[in-house]
Amino acid sequence: MPSHLSADRPAAQPPGRGSVEALISQARRLKGDVDAVRRDTQSDGADPQERWQRALCDLALTQLEDLDVHLAQLREGPPPVPDAPAAPPPRTVPPAPRHGSLLSRVGSAEWNLLTDEASWSGELYEILGRDPAAPPLTLDELPSLVHEEDRPKLTAMVTDCLIDAKPIDGEFRVVRPVGDVRTVHMMGEPVLAADGSTASMWAVLRDVSELRRSQRAVSETRESLQRHRHRAQTEHRLAVELQESVLPPWRGSLRLPHQGPETLDLAAHYLPSASSALIGGDWYDALELADGSTLLSVGDLTGHGVAATSGMAMLLGALRGMAMAGTEPGQLMSWLNQLLDATVQPALGSAVCCRYRPDTRTLSWAQAGHPAPLLFRDGTGRTLQAPDGVLLGATTGATYEQAEVALEPGDLLLLHTGGLVPGHSGAEAMSRLLDLAPRFDEARTAQDCLRTVVEECGETERENDACVLVARVTA
Repeated sequence: MPSHLSADRPAAQPPGRGSVEALISQARRLKGDVDAVRRDTQSDGADPQERWQRALCDLALTQLEDLDVHLAQLREGPPPVPDAPAAPPPRTVPPAPRHGSLLSRVGSAEWNLLTDEASWSGELYEILGRDPAAPPLTLDELPSLVHEEDRPKLTAMVTDCLIDAKPIDGEFRVVRPVGDVRTVHMMGEPVLAADGSTASMWAVLRDVSELRRSQRAVSETRESLQRHRHRAQTEHRLAVELQESVLPPWRGSLRLPHQGPETLDLAAHYLPSASSALIGGDWYDALELADGSTLLSVGDLTGHGVAATSGMAMLLGALRGMAMAGTEPGQLMSWLNQLLDATVQPALGSAVCCRYRPDTRTLSWAQAGHPAPLLFRDGTGRTLQAPDGVLLGATTGATYEQAEVALEPGDLLLLHTGGLVPGHSGAEAMSRLLDLAPRFDEARTAQDCLRTVVEECGETERENDACVLVARVTA
């Protein structure tokens, strides 16, 4: 626990790897020095002072072993956590009562089995919360201080020590007279008489309450991180599976309509964000309708993860169903806006929806707060004049205008979601895409044009995912 003196100072910066290595070396040298002192204090166990010194050396070696492990963990760093929405604030661990120096948390005791006398150090009285003027408890009386659940454990340790001469090394909880519970680690050995019988038992008892509280806090934090990581991985997998199940299954080029002369050459691509955890609600779609026309759409629902992809699946399903019923793009946008407005979890979305009629080569389209399609013809490109339309879910009862444009064989339409051009947005992003017109003019298929867009925009890491759909008029 940090000293109160550090409260008005800036927080210490994480130590560098070199400084941690130096601490590890110092801790290991200190372990060697303590072990040498321990070997020098080995005796026949008759002198209580020597037994006390040896026990303290054993205790110090145990703590240094723990320190070595913790420093190694500090060198390795914390466990990895995937990028995800902000985690909940960390739990606040209440500060444990302070008990002074290490020695004030370590006490000793000896129980003489021949005279039934007991002797305790002053520190042990403090640890157990006993009045120093009161006589020390005998081995038979000691369990009265121990938590009811831990009494069998203490009895078993003492019995094994007295009967089988096994060293004591274990922990139990004691209930102090003031009502607080402390965790005590006990180490001890039997003292044998000349005839080999057990004459007495000595022990060193250490208050490890703060240490165990810290260990529990570390363990709970690690488990929380692991649960968070597992939950994030599960949500990411579900989002990816849902996205793959909803987006059109075709890869490469698609030619529509399937029946009759093919009039559109199509290609589309989904470009993920730099962080694989940020699966969003972007979509693209191409659907042949019952009258031989083709529905083209791209859109983006705000948010990331399962909520965004499930919302996108709902919108795309509704869009397909209403389009198959003959609904025009402007009315489609109005009903999609009502659908989002009525959902339990409010969300915003942008979309552009186009309906191409091959018999007249006309494109009817509407948009909801979305970048307008780009039209490329004869080596030049332009942005279509967008009809009015606000974001989906932004206001109740919104109406959406519809525009119409005549297309010619060889024309190329490019529909995309925001963020297609990394580091650029708005007019600047449109300008970058329009600059690709000469390369599109040389391309023979929609797939060639799509490959050009991906080469230009897809290799740079992007903050958000994006979709692009290319439609080339063939007849």
